[in-house]
Amino acid sequence: MFTDMPILPVIWFAVIGFAVAMYIILDGFSLGIGILFPFSKSDSQRDLMMGSVMPVWDGNQTWMILAGAGLYGAFPVVYATILPALYLPLVLMLLALIFRGIAFEFRGKSRKYRHMFDLAFAGGSVVATFAQGVVLGGIVHGLHVSDYQFAGSTFDWLTPFSLFTGIALVFGYASLGAGWLVVKTEGETQNLAYKALRPLTLLLLLAMAIISAWTPLSNSAIAERWFSTPNVYYLSIVPVLVVLLAVNIFFDVTARREKLIFTKLVMLFMLGLIGLVISFFPYVVPPSVTLWDAASGPSSQSFLIVGYAVILPIVLIYTAYSYYVFRGKVKPGNLHHY
Repeated sequence: MFTDMPILPVIWFAVIGFAVAMYIILDGFSLGIGILFPFSKSDSQRDLMMGSVMPVWDGNQTWMILAGAGLYGAFPVVYATILPALYLPLVLMLLALIFRGIAFEFRGKSRKYRHMFDLAFAGGSVVATFAQGVVLGGIVHGLHVSDYQFAGSTFDWLTPFSLFTGIALVFGYASLGAGWLVVKTEGETQNLAYKALRPLTLLLLLAMAIISAWTPLSNSAIAERWFSTPNVYYLSIVPVLVVLLAVNIFFDVTARREKLIFTKLVMLFMLGLIGLVISFFPYVVPPSVTLWDAASGPSSQSFLIVGYAVILPIVLIYTAYSYYVFRGKVKPGNLHHY
Protein backbone atom coordinates (compact mmCIF):
# COMPACT_ATOMS: atom_id res chain seq x y z
CA MET A 1 0.00 0.00 0.00
CA PHE A 2 2.84 2.43 0.86
CA THR A 3 5.54 0.99 -1.42
CA ASP A 4 5.24 3.85 -3.90
CA MET A 5 5.78 6.52 -1.23
CA PRO A 6 9.14 8.28 -0.58
CA ILE A 7 11.31 6.38 1.88
CA LEU A 8 13.01 9.34 3.60
CA PRO A 9 10.00 10.29 5.77
CA VAL A 10 9.81 6.66 6.91
CA ILE A 11 13.49 6.78 7.89
CA TRP A 12 12.86 9.99 9.83
CA PHE A 13 9.83 8.39 11.49
CA ALA A 14 12.11 5.56 12.68
CA VAL A 15 14.85 7.96 13.86
CA ILE A 16 12.45 10.14 15.87
CA GLY A 17 10.66 7.05 17.17
CA PHE A 18 13.98 5.67 18.40
CA ALA A 19 14.78 8.96 20.17
CA VAL A 20 11.33 9.00 21.80
CA ALA A 21 11.72 5.38 22.92
CA MET A 22 15.14 6.13 24.44
CA TYR A 23 13.72 9.13 26.28
CA ILE A 24 10.74 7.17 27.62
CA ILE A 25 12.96 4.41 28.98
CA LEU A 26 15.88 6.47 30.30
CA ASP A 27 14.05 9.46 31.70
CA GLY A 28 11.07 7.24 32.53
CA PHE A 29 12.85 5.43 35.35
CA SER A 30 14.32 8.74 36.54
CA LEU A 31 10.84 10.25 36.77
CA GLY A 32 9.63 7.02 38.34
CA ILE A 33 12.11 7.41 41.20
CA GLY A 34 10.63 10.84 41.88
CA ILE A 35 7.13 9.34 41.88
CA LEU A 36 8.27 6.78 44.49
CA PHE A 37 10.06 9.46 46.56
CA PRO A 38 7.17 10.14 49.00
CA PHE A 39 7.03 6.43 49.91
CA SER A 40 10.61 6.34 51.20
CA LYS A 41 11.01 5.94 54.95
CA SER A 42 13.98 8.17 55.71
CA ASP A 43 16.14 10.97 54.41
CA SER A 44 19.06 8.59 53.89
CA GLN A 45 16.81 6.37 51.76
CA ARG A 46 15.87 9.36 49.63
CA ASP A 47 19.60 10.16 49.28
CA LEU A 48 20.17 6.70 47.81
CA MET A 49 17.18 6.97 45.50
CA MET A 50 18.32 10.29 44.08
CA GLY A 51 21.95 9.20 44.05
CA SER A 52 21.09 6.21 41.87
CA VAL A 53 20.13 8.50 39.00
CA MET A 54 22.05 11.70 39.73
CA PRO A 55 25.02 11.03 37.41
CA VAL A 56 22.84 10.30 34.37
CA TRP A 57 19.53 12.14 34.69
CA ASP A 58 20.42 15.24 32.66
CA GLY A 59 21.98 13.18 29.86
CA ASN A 60 18.77 11.15 29.62
CA GLN A 61 16.88 14.27 28.56
CA THR A 62 19.14 14.69 25.54
CA TRP A 63 16.86 12.22 23.80
CA MET A 64 13.85 14.49 24.23
CA ILE A 65 15.81 17.34 22.62
CA LEU A 66 16.86 15.10 19.73
CA ALA A 67 13.27 13.98 19.18
CA GLY A 68 11.92 17.55 19.33
CA ALA A 69 14.57 18.99 17.04
CA GLY A 70 14.11 16.16 14.54
CA LEU A 71 10.36 16.63 14.60
CA TYR A 72 10.73 20.35 13.94
CA GLY A 73 13.03 19.80 10.96
CA ALA A 74 11.60 16.65 9.41
CA PHE A 75 7.87 17.00 10.16
CA PRO A 76 7.11 20.71 10.70
CA VAL A 77 3.37 20.14 10.23
CA VAL A 78 3.36 17.83 13.26
CA TYR A 79 5.28 20.39 15.30
CA ALA A 80 2.96 23.24 14.22
CA THR A 81 -0.17 21.17 14.89
CA ILE A 82 0.65 19.49 18.19
CA LEU A 83 2.03 22.59 19.94
CA PRO A 84 -1.10 24.75 19.72
CA ALA A 85 -3.33 21.73 20.36
CA LEU A 86 -1.47 20.63 23.50
CA TYR A 87 0.11 23.88 24.62
CA LEU A 88 -1.11 23.79 28.23
CA PRO A 89 -0.01 20.23 29.16
CA LEU A 90 3.32 20.75 27.34
CA VAL A 91 4.03 23.97 29.29
CA LEU A 92 2.99 22.22 32.50
CA MET A 93 5.42 19.39 31.70
CA LEU A 94 8.31 21.79 31.08
CA LEU A 95 7.65 23.74 34.28
CA ALA A 96 7.54 20.51 36.27
CA LEU A 97 10.84 19.37 34.73
CA ILE A 98 12.39 22.71 35.72
CA PHE A 99 11.34 22.28 39.36
CA ARG A 100 12.65 18.71 39.27
CA GLY A 101 15.98 19.88 37.82
CA ILE A 102 16.30 22.50 40.55
CA ALA A 103 15.81 19.76 43.16
CA PHE A 104 18.63 17.72 41.61
CA GLU A 105 20.99 20.68 41.77
CA PHE A 106 20.21 21.97 45.26
CA ARG A 107 18.87 19.12 47.41
CA GLY A 108 22.33 17.70 48.19
CA LYS A 109 23.61 21.14 49.19
CA SER A 110 20.70 22.20 51.40
CA ARG A 111 19.82 21.16 54.93
CA LYS A 112 17.34 23.78 56.11
CA TYR A 113 15.13 23.62 53.00
CA ARG A 114 15.75 20.02 51.96
CA HIS A 115 12.07 19.12 52.49
CA MET A 116 11.13 21.76 49.91
CA PHE A 117 13.49 20.22 47.36
CA ASP A 118 12.07 16.78 48.18
CA LEU A 119 8.64 18.17 47.36
CA ALA A 120 9.92 19.78 44.16
CA PHE A 121 11.51 16.51 43.05
CA ALA A 122 8.49 14.33 43.83
CA GLY A 123 5.88 16.85 42.66
CA GLY A 124 7.81 17.74 39.51
CA SER A 125 8.19 14.06 38.63
CA VAL A 126 4.50 13.27 39.11
CA VAL A 127 3.26 16.35 37.25
CA ALA A 128 5.74 15.94 34.35
CA THR A 129 4.81 12.28 33.95
CA PHE A 130 1.08 12.96 34.11
CA ALA A 131 1.43 15.78 31.56
CA GLN A 132 3.37 13.51 29.19
CA GLY A 133 0.60 10.93 29.46
CA VAL A 134 -2.04 13.58 28.77
CA VAL A 135 -0.10 14.70 25.67
CA LEU A 136 0.07 11.09 24.46
CA GLY A 137 -3.64 10.61 25.16
CA GLY A 138 -4.53 13.82 23.34
CA ILE A 139 -2.61 12.71 20.24
CA VAL A 140 -4.02 9.18 20.31
CA HIS A 141 -7.56 10.49 20.80
CA GLY A 142 -7.14 12.60 17.66
CA LEU A 143 -6.73 16.29 16.88
CA HIS A 144 -9.08 18.48 14.86
CA VAL A 145 -6.98 19.47 11.85
CA SER A 146 -8.01 21.56 8.85
CA ASP A 147 -5.60 22.40 5.99
CA TYR A 148 -2.76 20.93 8.08
CA GLN A 149 -3.43 23.37 10.93
CA PHE A 150 -4.98 22.79 14.32
CA ALA A 151 -8.62 23.87 14.13
CA GLY A 152 -9.83 22.85 17.57
CA SER A 153 -10.17 24.67 20.88
CA THR A 154 -7.76 25.19 23.77
CA PHE A 155 -9.12 22.36 25.89
CA ASP A 156 -9.74 19.70 23.25
CA TRP A 157 -7.01 17.62 24.89
CA LEU A 158 -8.96 17.47 28.17
CA THR A 159 -10.82 14.18 27.73
CA PRO A 160 -11.40 11.16 30.00
CA PHE A 161 -9.06 9.17 27.74
CA SER A 162 -6.17 11.64 28.00
CA LEU A 163 -6.57 11.91 31.78
CA PHE A 164 -6.52 8.13 32.04
CA THR A 165 -3.36 7.84 29.93
CA GLY A 166 -1.77 10.41 32.24
CA ILE A 167 -2.54 8.23 35.27
CA ALA A 168 -1.44 5.10 33.40
CA LEU A 169 1.95 6.64 32.60
CA VAL A 170 2.45 7.51 36.27
CA PHE A 171 2.01 3.81 37.09
CA GLY A 172 4.32 2.87 34.21
CA TYR A 173 7.16 5.22 35.12
CA ALA A 174 6.84 4.27 38.79
CA SER A 175 7.30 0.61 37.84
CA LEU A 176 10.40 1.50 35.80
CA GLY A 177 11.72 3.50 38.76
CA ALA A 178 11.17 0.55 41.09
CA GLY A 179 12.93 -1.76 38.63
CA TRP A 180 15.90 0.64 38.48
CA LEU A 181 16.13 0.84 42.29
CA VAL A 182 16.17 -2.95 42.50
CA VAL A 183 19.24 -2.95 40.23
CA LYS A 184 21.05 0.01 41.81
CA THR A 185 20.36 -0.26 45.55
CA GLU A 186 20.32 -2.82 48.34
CA GLY A 187 18.94 -3.22 51.84
CA GLU A 188 15.82 -1.29 52.87
CA THR A 189 15.71 0.82 49.69
CA GLN A 190 15.82 -2.26 47.49
CA ASN A 191 13.16 -3.96 49.63
CA LEU A 192 10.92 -0.92 49.20
CA ALA A 193 11.29 -1.26 45.42
CA TYR A 194 10.59 -4.99 45.51
CA LYS A 195 7.40 -4.43 47.51
CA ALA A 196 6.21 -1.82 45.03
CA LEU A 197 6.91 -3.85 41.89
CA ARG A 198 4.02 -6.34 42.05
CA PRO A 199 1.19 -3.83 42.55
CA LEU A 200 2.74 -1.38 40.08
CA THR A 201 3.17 -4.06 37.40
CA LEU A 202 -0.41 -5.19 37.94
CA LEU A 203 -1.69 -1.61 37.66
CA LEU A 204 0.41 -1.06 34.53
CA LEU A 205 -0.93 -4.24 32.93
CA LEU A 206 -4.51 -3.24 33.80
CA ALA A 207 -3.97 0.25 32.36
CA MET A 208 -2.50 -1.18 29.14
CA ALA A 209 -5.49 -3.52 28.82
CA ILE A 210 -7.99 -0.67 29.27
CA ILE A 211 -6.20 1.57 26.76
CA SER A 212 -5.91 -1.34 24.29
CA ALA A 213 -9.68 -1.86 24.51
CA TRP A 214 -10.64 1.82 24.65
CA THR A 215 -8.67 2.83 21.54
CA PRO A 216 -10.26 0.43 18.99
CA LEU A 217 -13.70 0.94 20.52
CA SER A 218 -13.43 4.67 19.80
CA ASN A 219 -11.75 4.32 16.39
CA SER A 220 -13.16 1.91 13.80
CA ALA A 221 -10.03 2.12 11.62
CA ILE A 222 -7.87 0.86 14.50
CA ALA A 223 -10.40 -1.88 15.27
CA GLU A 224 -10.27 -2.96 11.62
CA ARG A 225 -6.47 -3.06 11.66
CA TRP A 226 -6.23 -5.19 14.79
CA PHE A 227 -9.23 -7.49 14.50
CA SER A 228 -9.68 -8.10 10.78
CA THR A 229 -8.55 -11.39 9.25
CA PRO A 230 -5.68 -12.29 8.90
CA ASN A 231 -4.27 -9.36 10.96
CA VAL A 232 -5.75 -10.67 14.20
CA TYR A 233 -3.70 -13.87 13.96
CA TYR A 234 -0.24 -12.35 13.78
CA LEU A 235 -0.91 -9.11 15.72
CA SER A 236 -2.26 -11.04 18.69
CA ILE A 237 1.35 -11.88 19.54
CA VAL A 238 1.74 -8.35 20.99
CA PRO A 239 -0.85 -8.67 23.81
CA VAL A 240 0.22 -12.28 24.43
CA LEU A 241 3.84 -11.15 24.93
CA VAL A 242 2.66 -8.34 27.24
CA VAL A 243 0.86 -10.81 29.50
CA LEU A 244 3.76 -13.29 29.45
CA LEU A 245 6.24 -10.55 30.37
CA ALA A 246 4.06 -9.31 33.22
CA VAL A 247 3.72 -12.84 34.61
CA ASN A 248 7.50 -13.33 34.28
CA ILE A 249 8.11 -10.11 36.20
CA PHE A 250 6.05 -11.47 39.09
CA PHE A 251 8.18 -14.64 39.17
CA ASP A 252 11.39 -12.60 38.87
CA VAL A 253 10.39 -10.47 41.86
CA THR A 254 9.92 -13.64 43.93
CA ALA A 255 13.29 -15.00 42.78
CA ARG A 256 14.89 -11.53 43.12
CA ARG A 257 16.38 -11.56 39.61
CA GLU A 258 17.41 -7.92 39.66
CA LYS A 259 18.51 -7.17 36.10
CA LEU A 260 15.87 -9.37 34.47
CA ILE A 261 13.10 -7.37 36.16
CA PHE A 262 14.25 -4.03 34.76
CA THR A 263 14.96 -5.54 31.32
CA LYS A 264 11.47 -7.03 31.11
CA LEU A 265 9.86 -3.76 32.23
CA VAL A 266 11.71 -2.03 29.37
CA MET A 267 10.44 -4.71 26.98
CA LEU A 268 6.92 -4.14 28.29
CA PHE A 269 7.16 -0.46 27.42
CA MET A 270 8.60 -1.29 23.99
CA LEU A 271 5.64 -3.55 23.26
CA GLY A 272 3.32 -0.69 24.20
CA LEU A 273 5.10 1.60 21.73
CA ILE A 274 4.98 -1.10 19.05
CA GLY A 275 1.24 -1.38 19.64
CA LEU A 276 0.85 2.37 19.08
CA VAL A 277 2.82 2.21 15.82
CA ILE A 278 0.70 -0.72 14.61
CA SER A 279 -2.47 1.20 15.47
CA PHE A 280 -1.62 4.50 13.82
CA PHE A 281 1.08 4.12 11.16
CA PRO A 282 1.35 6.00 8.81
CA TYR A 283 -0.62 8.73 10.64
CA VAL A 284 1.54 11.07 12.72
CA VAL A 285 -1.32 13.39 13.65
CA PRO A 286 -4.38 11.15 14.02
CA PRO A 287 -6.78 10.81 12.45
CA SER A 288 -5.89 12.47 9.14
CA VAL A 289 -2.27 13.62 8.67
CA THR A 290 0.18 10.99 7.40
CA LEU A 291 3.94 11.22 7.75
CA TRP A 292 4.19 12.08 4.02
CA ASP A 293 1.65 14.89 4.44
CA ALA A 294 3.62 16.28 7.39
CA ALA A 295 7.12 15.89 5.94
CA SER A 296 9.37 18.80 5.06
CA GLY A 297 10.98 18.98 1.61
CA PRO A 298 13.33 16.17 0.49
CA SER A 299 16.33 18.54 0.48
CA SER A 300 15.65 19.57 4.11
CA GLN A 301 15.24 16.00 5.26
CA SER A 302 18.36 14.87 3.37
CA PHE A 303 20.44 17.68 4.88
CA LEU A 304 19.22 16.96 8.41
CA ILE A 305 19.69 13.20 8.20
CA VAL A 306 23.42 13.70 7.60
CA GLY A 307 23.70 15.62 10.87
CA TYR A 308 21.69 13.02 12.77
CA ALA A 309 23.83 10.24 11.30
CA VAL A 310 26.77 11.88 13.09
CA ILE A 311 25.01 12.99 16.28
CA LEU A 312 23.06 9.81 17.13
CA PRO A 313 26.10 7.49 17.41
CA ILE A 314 27.91 10.10 19.55
CA VAL A 315 24.94 10.40 21.92
CA LEU A 316 24.60 6.61 22.09
CA ILE A 317 28.31 6.22 22.89
CA TYR A 318 28.43 8.81 25.66
CA THR A 319 25.13 7.52 27.10
CA ALA A 320 26.47 3.97 27.21
CA TYR A 321 29.81 5.18 28.63
CA SER A 322 28.16 7.20 31.40
CA TYR A 323 26.11 4.19 32.49
CA TYR A 324 29.23 2.04 32.36
CA VAL A 325 31.24 4.45 34.50
CA PHE A 326 28.51 4.68 37.15
CA ARG A 327 27.60 0.98 37.10
CA GLY A 328 27.15 -1.00 40.30
CA LYS A 329 25.23 -0.43 43.49
CA VAL A 330 24.80 3.00 45.02
CA LYS A 331 25.80 3.00 48.67
CA PRO A 332 25.88 5.73 51.32
CA GLY A 333 29.65 6.03 51.02
CA ASN A 334 29.77 6.46 47.23
CA LEU A 335 26.92 8.84 46.47
CA HIS A 336 27.69 11.05 43.49
CA HIS A 337 27.03 14.77 43.88
CA TYR A 338 27.66 17.64 41.50
